[in-house]
Amino acid sequence: MKEFNTLDDFQFENRTVLLRVDINCPLIKETLEIEDDNRIRQIIPTVRELLDKGAKVVMIAHQGRPGDWDFVRLDRHAVVLSRYLGKQVKYVDDIVGPTAEAEIKGLTPGNAILLKNVRDLPYEQEKKSPEDHAKCELVTALAPLADYYINDAFATAHRSQCSLVGFPEVLPSAVGRLMEKELTALQSVFDDPQHPCVFILGGAKFGDSIKVIDRVLSKGTADWVILVGLSANAFLTARGVDLGAPSTKILQNELNPETLEAAKELFKAHGPRILLPFDVAVEISGQRRDMMVGDLPIDVPIFDIGRFSTDKFAKVLSQAKTIFMSGPAGLIEKEQFCLGTKELMTAMVHSKAFTLIGGGHTVGAAERFGLAEKFSYVSTAGGALETFILGKPLPAVEALKKCRCAKA
Repeated sequence: MKEFNTLDDFQFENRTVLLRVDINCPLIKETLEIEDDNRIRQIIPTVRELLDKGAKVVMIAHQGRPGDWDFVRLDRHAVVLSRYLGKQVKYVDDIVGPTAEAEIKGLTPGNAILLKNVRDLPYEQEKKSPEDHAKCELVTALAPLADYYINDAFATAHRSQCSLVGFPEVLPSAVGRLMEKELTALQSVFDDPQHPCVFILGGAKFGDSIKVIDRVLSKGTADWVILVGLSANAFLTARGVDLGAPSTKILQNELNPETLEAAKELFKAHGPRILLPFDVAVEISGQRRDMMVGDLPIDVPIFDIGRFSTDKFAKVLSQAKTIFMSGPAGLIEKEQFCLGTKELMTAMVHSKAFTLIGGGHTVGAAERFGLAEKFSYVSTAGGALETFILGKPLPAVEALKKCRCAKA
């Protein structure tokens, strides 16, 4: 039995659907125009399917956080949605008041509206249980106007917020197509991957990397873990390598006796399956310079893995059947230090493996290199992806699982 309902479980003709989406987009600070509409494009299949099936679609979404410069109205988002759908999505500058109620009641089948930024509601971001959130005005005002609740906002699934966990308490609920794809892809990598399976982990959170590595190697999910970026530098330190003061300083918030000891224990248990770079790249007089790890320390920061390590890791990837990457290999903001990230991604897309990448910096790099569309799957999530790979429950998904039997 499936863990949650999907769009296949309900009849939508002439039914009102509350659709929670994540269209929180990067904006241009000077103009507040949308800079990258990828998240809007990703939810189009769900919206279009609902409209084609005769649903009356009421979209709930957020942009930014109160107090931040990108906390703005969603009228620009409605314009972009309309363009991709080929029909108007009306923006309604209200969410729980009489204007929103009138617009929802006036919707006709096959049409959609987008309500006001849900984070205008002071209780939206409060940490409460689903039962308590179900008592908030957002739910008590909108649920009686709807037949179903659909959550297609996987990138926010790690949050227990009103619009994410409150509605499944009172309405028949399901995942949208994007969330369904995200969960299916991640489960195929973490629960039942084809082997050999390789994880490439970068990122700056040393403690989290330890937990992920221990999880995937202990469970037999991964055959090898390749460490790059700041994670590699931290593990090299744990192995007793003196990187030099600048690189060590960058890691100071993550390096402590507990994490260092945990890393050492991890090497004792899984050492041969954890692959570290044996050469690195630094910047000398404005130019990239590759050097062997054995020649460290150096008094400038490490900005990338070296060319020899890149070649070795690429050979490992060429034999894999499943590859997951989260976190760039170097300082991709500088062109000369994109080499590690770009070459590993190129090796991934040229392999015959199922390839999945996730995390904002990783996905941004793939798009910049023109490789994003060549991966088997690109996750839209950041925090939700981190929560998933750490093996922690996703509150929004758990809320949908609870109402699995609530079919209509």
